[in-house]
Amino acid sequence: MFKSKIKWVALGGLALSFLSLLVHMFLANTSAELVQYHVMTGFVEDLNVNAVGKQFHNTKIMVSYMPRFLVDSRRSDHRLLNASLVIPEIQESTNSKGIGSEFKSFSYLYNVDHFITSLRSDVVIVKDLPPELKAARKRKECPIFKPRKSASFDYYIKEVKPKLKQGKLIGLVVIDGGCLQPILPPKWGEYQRLRCRVAFHALHFRQDVLALAHQMLKRLRASGQPYLAYHPGLVRDALAYQGCADLFQDVHTELIQYRRAQMIKQKLVHDEPSVDSYIQKVNGLCPLMPEEVGLLLRAMGYPPTTRNYLAGSERFGGQRVMIPLRAIYTNLVDRSNLCNKYELNKLLGTESPLPSNPANHTHVKTADELTKEWHEEGPHPRPQPPPPGRPIYQHEKEGWHGWIAEKESEPDPSPIDLRDKAHRLLWDALDYIVSVEADAFFPGFNNDGTGWPDFSNLVMGHRLYEMASSRTYRPDSSSDNLYFPKRSWTVAARDHLNNSLGEVGLKRQLLQSKPNSFLSHPIPECSCTTVKPIGDNHECPKWLKDSVAKSRTQDENEQPDDEVDEFQSGTEDEIAEDLMFDRDEEMDPND
Repeated sequence: MFKSKIKWVALGGLALSFLSLLVHMFLANTSAELVQYHVMTGFVEDLNVNAVGKQFHNTKIMVSYMPRFLVDSRRSDHRLLNASLVIPEIQESTNSKGIGSEFKSFSYLYNVDHFITSLRSDVVIVKDLPPELKAARKRKECPIFKPRKSASFDYYIKEVKPKLKQGKLIGLVVIDGGCLQPILPPKWGEYQRLRCRVAFHALHFRQDVLALAHQMLKRLRASGQPYLAYHPGLVRDALAYQGCADLFQDVHTELIQYRRAQMIKQKLVHDEPSVDSYIQKVNGLCPLMPEEVGLLLRAMGYPPTTRNYLAGSERFGGQRVMIPLRAIYTNLVDRSNLCNKYELNKLLGTESPLPSNPANHTHVKTADELTKEWHEEGPHPRPQPPPPGRPIYQHEKEGWHGWIAEKESEPDPSPIDLRDKAHRLLWDALDYIVSVEADAFFPGFNNDGTGWPDFSNLVMGHRLYEMASSRTYRPDSSSDNLYFPKRSWTVAARDHLNNSLGEVGLKRQLLQSKPNSFLSHPIPECSCTTVKPIGDNHECPKWLKDSVAKSRTQDENEQPDDEVDEFQSGTEDEIAEDLMFDRDEEMDPND
């Protein structure tokens, strides 16, 4: 009888334990469902397009982010050469095979007719060359120049113009992020204003790109709440240039080191292959990681429910590096959350089919082939080695970085890779519009030092031009207030970011960014005058006058000599050109 009681007690204990386990599993599953609802469904419900919310204040977005060329600087030279400009070619779309048949390079991204019409009083622009000059180009009789971004007016007058007069046709290849020095003397102020007219008034995206971007803005602001746009700045070239490989501690570290070694061979980097990434970061030469940005935004008082738009077509490190930020701000979305696949694919037009990536197609040997190889190798030592290892399956090679485990050199881009690069132009265009129109903008990295105009700098410059009072953060990661504060970190970080919104941040941006890209800080030239105002012109404040004078002095002291890089032939599939021909040459008006 005693034993039977023990059995009943044991059985009851097992039943209670099993019941407790079921309850625990139910609660855990419910909690996971609640979290998933909060992250995805909750935000989707907020995107009720029928709700009345804040409307975007500018219906015409005119500038785009282009990592490989700048159209604005080139406009400044045509008046100077008395030349007509042929619609430029965009390298990413020219090199890509099989993009939408209805587009032709420049028109893949921009509204060509509006571009020509807007600048008709400044520059003569034509869509194509006259027949005789087109034939000369095919015969490779067109001299091609690759000016530096620091090129002066003397370079074009003394080196380029004689060749233009001689051959009636020249090509300009912009390989250095620009082709005219960003900071010009006051007497050339009209050329700076021409840059602004090109960037902010002549360059319109395609109408369907604008339409989809505005639809994204409606969905973001449908409930009437503001949103913040954030661009991580995690770009492989910038990370390799500054030596920020140790920030990742995975395969991406190897990819950055490989790219840095390439840059050293190309003499783009004049430093050691391996540098201390954390010293670089403290000096402000590496981007803020997403988790750091999340902490800074929380320090500023942005609640966890804040809508954050994640901009940028390239996020080196993938979705993994975004996990900490998503844990802090669950309403973190990008274009894929605001648009369906049909809407995005519609922008691509009608594309011809491409073969799949040949790099991922490796012949998997059969068992008979492996056995034959085994016997043909000759005598084997005893004991025999283990049988040949299993083949590497296709799914194990997927991903653009899979080559690093098998090869010592990076494979050439496949046709699919080139097409994806062209697609990223359109995704960046959408993100650019959403970032310019955001209630607040936070750059993860806007001073990469490479000299290329980066996404964040162009967005910050455009926001400054449209409305100088817009909430645009300009964090300085080299500041002691971010890493070694003398008092409360939260208070120090908040003070630093608040100061970056005003005069302190504007001065730093003018001195750090403008020497590399005029459009990153288009004031005072495009908004006020540093000399005595005439007519409707507004005089700049004293601090801005002093900063401009200091910037010009530094630029004159550091200005290198112009270099001429000219060749008589080239592979047109490998370059993006601006073609100009002498205006004195007779031309059919229809051309």
